[in-house]
Amino acid sequence: MKKILITGANGFLGSNLTRELFRHGYEIKLLVRPGANLKGLDDIPADIYFGHIDNAAQVSEAVAGCSIVIHAASITDQWGIGFAEYERINFTATQYMVEASLQHHIEKFIYVSTANTIEPGSKENPGTELNGFSLFKANSGYINTKYLAQQYVLEQVQARQLPAIVVNPTFIIGPNDSKPSSGKLLLYGLNKRLLFYPPGGKNFVYIHDVCHGIVSTLTKGQTGSCYLLAGHNLTYREFFSLLNKIARQKKIMIRIPAPVLKLAGMIGTLKAAITRRPGKLTWSAAWLLSLDNYYSGQKAARELEIHYTPIETAISKALNWFKENHYY
Repeated sequence: MKKILITGANGFLGSNLTRELFRHGYEIKLLVRPGANLKGLDDIPADIYFGHIDNAAQVSEAVAGCSIVIHAASITDQWGIGFAEYERINFTATQYMVEASLQHHIEKFIYVSTANTIEPGSKENPGTELNGFSLFKANSGYINTKYLAQQYVLEQVQARQLPAIVVNPTFIIGPNDSKPSSGKLLLYGLNKRLLFYPPGGKNFVYIHDVCHGIVSTLTKGQTGSCYLLAGHNLTYREFFSLLNKIARQKKIMIRIPAPVLKLAGMIGTLKAAITRRPGKLTWSAAWLLSLDNYYSGQKAARELEIHYTPIETAISKALNWFKENHYY
């Protein structure tokens, strides 16, 4: 089978994706930072290249000998990170990955972006791949650099025939989230008598559905296309209510008014600017938590043949994994 280079393989998505590709018979090569924790991938036979994605020479060496590149590495945290670091890892490193892929004549380049590079919609009219980009006003270093990187990839498809496809996952939940990353939201909702929740909502998608979608792009995806990998649209109240039901926990749920949440975010941003110490809540994060952040995954369901897992199953499997591994 063809050899695939995967970046970000020790992350939540990357580790699950590595296993999925191995099950499909692909030969695996991983580009990981020196000293990265690869405990979760110990049983996967892989060629490991230790290097940095923001080093052009090391990226080129890693890509050499591969037929396919899946670029999943990025900084995903929404606060506590300076814009220069987002730019270096999310944008500049993507440029290096593209250049190396063109240099070594790879057959497929899969760029893992985010749904927020596409304008979200309401539950009645969710965002689709036809929507433009509207979230510059969120002032999120993560979203802005992912959008710029996505546009660069798509430009290279037209300008230099880069054989690229973009996938845009929404909020991923599921097992094997060891850091945890998106699982922080699930853990936040557990073991509390009072649960304060934000006023907005988002689309949730099961990790295995995202992995299946990415694998499907290798044979079914159209070059130059974007695919929203989007499962179920839920308000935060609906999400936490389902979580409580599955976890068999009862609690009092209190909605945080949007103006209060945004004021707290503004104070957090000002405090971080004065102290030069990153806080846990910024204006950007508060604004996003107040947003109706809903999407449709029908294009991917149709063209990549994804059957989205029920949200109850996704939450249950994630919850069981966190419990079995003593996260709560």
